[in-house]
Amino acid sequence: MRTDNGPQFISHEFEAFCEDQEMEHERIPPKTPNMNAHIESFHRIMEDDCLSDRELKTYGEAYQAIMEFMDFYNNRRIHSSILDLTPMEFYELQEVGKTGIKDIRV
Repeated sequence: MRTDNGPQFISHEFEAFCEDQEMEHERIPPKTPNMNAHIESFHRIMEDDCLSDRELKTYGEAYQAIMEFMDFYNNRRIHSSILDLTPMEFYELQEVGKTGIKDIRV
């Protein structure tokens, strides 16, 4: 998992969680949000399309709003960067090799 250096990601609890889940935690260098551009872009979209126009009063309301947004984002919202498909459509086509896009490992 790649994160920035926010306080939530440098806590001992978070590190213990990553170890428990056998997840590798990579921190981007300070003051380099461009190294985490995909997630920064996603957070902006989620803020604009899901959170900015709502007043969420409870954890349950926030959870429900985000779950509905994630369903929309992954299953109904088209993305120009992946052939104007939804992520789920793109994933399914990519699995059978029908997107014409090569898999690039970083």
